Amino acid sequence: MSVSVSFEVFPPKTAAGIDQLANTTRRLLAVRPNYISVTYGAGGTDRDRSFAAIDAVQQGGATDIASHVTCVGQSRDDIDHTIDDYAALGVRHVVALRGDPPGGIDAPYEPHPEGYQTTADLVAAIKQRAGFDVSVSAYPERHPQSPSDAHDLDVLAAKVDAGADRAITQMFFDNAHYLRFVERAHARGIDVPIVPGIFPIHAPGAVARFAARCGASFPDTVAERFAGLEGDQESTYRVAAELCGEQVDELARNGVEHVHIYTLNRPDLTLAVCKRLGLQERADAS
Repeated sequence: MSVSVSFEVFPPKTAAGIDQLANTTRRLLAVRPNYISVTYGAGGTDRDRSFAAIDAVQQGGATDIASHVTCVGQSRDDIDHTIDDYAALGVRHVVALRGDPPGGIDAPYEPHPEGYQTTADLVAAIKQRAGFDVSVSAYPERHPQSPSDAHDLDVLAAKVDAGADRAITQMFFDNAHYLRFVERAHARGIDVPIVPGIFPIHAPGAVARFAARCGASFPDTVAERFAGLEGDQESTYRVAAELCGEQVDELARNGVEHVHIYTLNRPDLTLAVCKRLGLQERADAS
């Protein structure tokens, strides 16, 4: 069973990193992703760097770009200007998010007094601008600040009612969480595509810690696959690609047709995953 893919990249912190992102994009385009998404700084920080990253991705040859925008730390006017600037760059796909506070995932969320108070409000505002496709987030294992699974579904339903075209999930490493979430979402009347977010494990310890902060479990059976590979990047990447391949194969058997890969700007690992998925690189890619 074959699946299509899309990729997420983030704005590097240095000018050299921005330049490298164009080459990373050229390499990623070799497997013909549906689009490449570019993240946005927490609280609207580093706006210029985000736009530099979009330019680099375009210089790398990408034409289908999904640009992120967040509610946190920004007024409506600031966000509206950002959306208009995206449109001027030819971007027609926006990933609308509440966003993490500048203090990090664990910090309390406080809406900007002059900003969009919820992600659903943000989605509705974006959809009023003709021609935008909007993706939102979803959490198979519950948002870390959510009081209940039912609350998570209520939030997602509000974003869909506001016009969201699809949801992209937080990372997960046990497909049972995703499949149960989709079943509950469908029962709740949520009928947009719920795209699995796939996170290749470049460093097991670091990924396990990050997953815990995001509310995603890191199964012992996954950790055990990396036992004894500390310091061996080649073998770690090989196991990571195998695990992603197995995960996506099972998802495909359950009807999934598209996955979104969080690349962490690591083209070698991402392309190893794609090779395991049967996605062949073009011979003319550089």
